[in-house]
Amino acid sequence: MDYTAHNEQVKRVWESYHRGTPIRTPMILGVNIRCFFADKDANPEQMDFKSYSNDPAVMFDYQLRFQEWLKLTLPQDAEMGYPQEGWSISVDLQNYYEAAWLGCEVHYREGQVPDTEPILAGDKKYKLFDAGIPGPFDGLMQKNLHYYEAFQEMAKGYLRCELPIKEIFPSGLGTDGPLTVATSLRGSELYTDFYEDPEYVRELLNLITEATIKRLRAWRRYLGQPKKSPSFGFADDSLQLISEESYREFVLPCHRRLVEELGQGERGSIHLCGDATRHFKTIRDELNVYSFDTGFPVDFAALRKELGPEVQILGGPRVEFLRTATPDQAREEVLRILNSGIREGGKFILREGNNLAPGTPLENIRAMYDTVCRHSRFDL
Repeated sequence: MDYTAHNEQVKRVWESYHRGTPIRTPMILGVNIRCFFADKDANPEQMDFKSYSNDPAVMFDYQLRFQEWLKLTLPQDAEMGYPQEGWSISVDLQNYYEAAWLGCEVHYREGQVPDTEPILAGDKKYKLFDAGIPGPFDGLMQKNLHYYEAFQEMAKGYLRCELPIKEIFPSGLGTDGPLTVATSLRGSELYTDFYEDPEYVRELLNLITEATIKRLRAWRRYLGQPKKSPSFGFADDSLQLISEESYREFVLPCHRRLVEELGQGERGSIHLCGDATRHFKTIRDELNVYSFDTGFPVDFAALRKELGPEVQILGGPRVEFLRTATPDQAREEVLRILNSGIREGGKFILREGNNLAPGTPLENIRAMYDTVCRHSRFDL
C-alpha cells in the first residue's frame, strides 16, 4: 500500500464526512489485541493474556507491537503506515476492569480473553452493599494507575522504528454500562431478580451508577480533565436481554444520571451489541444520543427509517460471517448493507459488527475496504 496516498485520501474522507457532505462512506475496524495474539506470524512467541496482563513492561512492548501490526496490516479509514507523530498506547485491562474493580476475580482461560465470575451469586447478593464502593484508585484501579505511571517512565526517550510514544492512556475512562456490570456481578440470577426482587435490581444498578460516576470524576481530576465532557459516550450491551418496559423502569434512570453528571448536554453516543435496536429510539429521545455503534443482528433499512437521517449509525457484516466467508461473499454483504437505505443522510460508518474475530482472513477485510471505496461514493 502507498501509505502516503492512503492517508491523504483518508483525511479527505473524514473532512468531508464531518462537514456533512461526505464524498463516500468511511470504514473503520474494531480490533482487539486478541487478533494479534492469534496470528502465529505476528506473535511467534505465543504471548498470552495472562503474561501480557500481569507485567507492565510486557504490556508496554506488546501494545506497541500490536499498534505496528494494526497500522501495517488492516486496511481502513485511519492513518496507516508508521505514525508520523508517534505511537499511541493504552493500559489494556479489557472489558473485565469494572467487575474486577468491584471485587470479581479475573480468570485467564486458554484461547480466551480474560473474564470474571460473579461475586454476588446466590445468597451473596448483598456482598457489595456490605463491602461498600471501592475507592477510585483501589483494587484493579490501583494496578491501572501503577501501569499508567510505569508506561510514562518507560516512554521517556523510547523509540520504536525511530518514532516516540506520543500518547499514553490509562484504562477505565468509560463504562460498559450499569446493567452489563450488574450482570457480571450477579450473573443470570439478575434477570430473575427483575421479577422476584425488583427493588434489589434498582439498588444494585444505582450503586454501580454511583460508583461509576465517582471513579470517572476522580480519574478526570487526576488527568487534569474537566469534570464534565461536552458529551458522554458509553455502552451497555446487556440491554439486549431486557424488554423496553424494563429498560424504561430500571435502567434508563441510571443512564440519564450518567449522561447528566458526566456530560454537558451535547449529543452523545452509545455502543450496543446484540439485538438491542428496539431501545434505540427511546435512547435517542430520552438521552439525546445521536450516534449508535451496533453489533448484530441489525435491520439497517428499518433502523434508518426509524431513527431518521440525522442519527449516525455504525455497523456492518457480522464478525462470524467475516471469519468464515469468501471475499466475494464479503463484497456482496457489504453491497447489500450499503444499498439498504442506511446511507440516507450520509451519517453511516461501515465496520465489522462488532469487534473483529481472531482468524478473520485478511482478504475479507481487503474486500470490505475495496467495496466501500468503489461503491459508496456520494460525489459521482
